Amino acid sequence: MKKRVVKIISVAMAFIMTFLPPGTVYASTIDEIKKQQAENQNKLNNVQGQISGLQGQQSKVSGEIDELDANLVEIIASVDIIKDEIVEKEEQIDKTEAEYEEAKKQEEEQYAAMKLRIKFMYEQGDVSYVQLLITSSSLGDMVNKADYIEQLYEYDRKMLEEYQAVKEHVQEVWNRLEDEKAELEASKHELEEEQAHMEELLDAKKKEYENYNVQIAKAKQEAAAYKTKIKQQTAEIKRLEEEARKKAEEERKKREAEAAAAASNGGSSSGSSSSGSSSGGSSVSIPSGGSSSGQAIASYACQFIGNPYVAGGTSLTDGADCSGFVWRVFKDKGYSVPRTSWEIRNAGSGVDYSQAQPGDIICYAGHVGIYIGNGNIVHASTERTGIKITSATYKSILSVRRIA
Repeated sequence: MKKRVVKIISVAMAFIMTFLPPGTVYASTIDEIKKQQAENQNKLNNVQGQISGLQGQQSKVSGEIDELDANLVEIIASVDIIKDEIVEKEEQIDKTEAEYEEAKKQEEEQYAAMKLRIKFMYEQGDVSYVQLLITSSSLGDMVNKADYIEQLYEYDRKMLEEYQAVKEHVQEVWNRLEDEKAELEASKHELEEEQAHMEELLDAKKKEYENYNVQIAKAKQEAAAYKTKIKQQTAEIKRLEEEARKKAEEERKKREAEAAAAASNGGSSSGSSSSGSSSGGSSVSIPSGGSSSGQAIASYACQFIGNPYVAGGTSLTDGADCSGFVWRVFKDKGYSVPRTSWEIRNAGSGVDYSQAQPGDIICYAGHVGIYIGNGNIVHASTERTGIKITSATYKSILSVRRIA
């Protein structure tokens, strides 16, 4: 009786051990590495955000440089135009000055002629136009002399008025040209000052642009370091998970053998231990946790395991690519997500991989899949393998997006 009790206890222990979670020995190590990986991913995301921000600021500075360049070209062209206008004004002033001098010369010649005429009249004893009239021999002679005097007076007055008009006009034109030249000189000075200021600003902006290059290069080096760490941690997680899986498989086989031996020795078979693991279609078991809608999405997606991969496709039966598969699964469940893997990376809300739940979207470089729990995803992989289940950490994770 005692021997039979010992055998029953052995069988019970083997049965209990069969249902222990696989990889328990490595759980703490893997969780720690995943935590570090999540921290590095957050740091990488921050650095990539910094790079994006720096590139945006650099792009803004580049636009400001282009604008300054355009303004500087316009200012230089304006300075050249004003220089040409100044030369033209100087030529006009020289010409007007020559006309002014000619008018002045005519004035002096006319003045000299009038002096000669007055001198001649005095030398002849004709001290005045009145005396000239008194000495007339007759009334007709007086009328003729009066006529002559009036003509002479009119001529002198006309010539003087013409001269004065010409002189005043030339002086007016000359003054106007001098004013215009002064205005052009002032404009030229202001534009040259503005040009110097623009060149100074442009030089400062170019230095600022180069400084962004240095900052971006430094940030990219930092991002590359984080990517390397994440890849190393992904590889380590895969290695530990594989070791845990192998060890769990060995322990499971050992326990099954021991249980079978104990059962045969006891001559009885208590219960049936047929725990076959299925990896295809709707037979995949989705672990509990997360939202009911996420569970429903993960379960629905697993129904199409084994169906073909088709580039550009969105059919769950006839074939889809990675983003087409995700898009169609969510669409069928009443959710709207972008069509491309790049756009999906910004959809919904971001969560850490350590907090991933069934129904979340796992995003990689140029690829996406649906998380189904236990560290696995279902995704449209390649034309050779089609829609299948794969470890979520089979390559570096860029982000995890929660839609449902």
